Amino acid sequence: MMDKIDKRDRAPVFRARLAEAMAARGITQAALARATGVDRSTISALLQPGTRLPNAQLAADCARALGISADWLLGLSGRPEPIADLLAASLTLTEAPRALIDERIFAWHQEAAGYKIRHVPATLPDMLKIRGVVEWEYEPQLGRTAEQAIGAFEDRLAWMRGAGSDYEIALPVHELRAFATGTGYYEGLSADLRLAQLRHLQTLCAQLYPSLRLCLFDARKLFSAPVTIFGPLLAVIYLGRHYLAFRDTARVETITQHFDLLVREADVGARDMPAHLDALCARVGESR
Repeated sequence: MMDKIDKRDRAPVFRARLAEAMAARGITQAALARATGVDRSTISALLQPGTRLPNAQLAADCARALGISADWLLGLSGRPEPIADLLAASLTLTEAPRALIDERIFAWHQEAAGYKIRHVPATLPDMLKIRGVVEWEYEPQLGRTAEQAIGAFEDRLAWMRGAGSDYEIALPVHELRAFATGTGYYEGLSADLRLAQLRHLQTLCAQLYPSLRLCLFDARKLFSAPVTIFGPLLAVIYLGRHYLAFRDTARVETITQHFDLLVREADVGARDMPAHLDALCARVGESR
């Protein structure tokens, strides 16, 4: 938040910021005068010590001509970008192709290397899947390119695991239950693959804890859309065909608080996952 500026100090702030913006953009007094429709002497006077603030119209015209925020020019904001530009930078909507860690997601992981990454996946997390499950899920769409795509996916997984980021993943209880029973989204997935996947999860949870923490929440008590929070940098909501990405601190913090609530209220915490996975493995084994 900006400190309150005494109105007597606002004119020097305006003068300094006007000169700074003109210099940054290489705009002369004459050029700014033409752009704002005033005499050159008027712009010259604005830059002289002791000059009072211009009227609102001229201040707005100067800001528009310079491509900056009038609030910043008047000392009311700490950012020079216009509000529309700030919003565009803080909120983006990008296409989400059906792919194994697509280019956009991978770029976000690279940007957040070393930060804690919080994740509520749409299904079982791709980064925790064994190859057989990946092939079952993606081959119908990838077709002849499946082998190449899965190879690239595995290379990126290797990079992510060496990037120094901690991963905290929250799943609905019903998602893992549906996986174990081969129902819903996972209908048609063989019991052998399901059992191998669950045992792989057991291994990962045991070997990588605490850098990998997996917990399960009850979606009847707390619901969450698929979301990934890349440290303090950005929060991304998965819409299906698009990613909705937020970069402003307030929204990233709000979504982070939502995730932390899922973890606090989890029915199965990270320490309890091995026992829970044991029970699911036994359930799959009985059904074979």
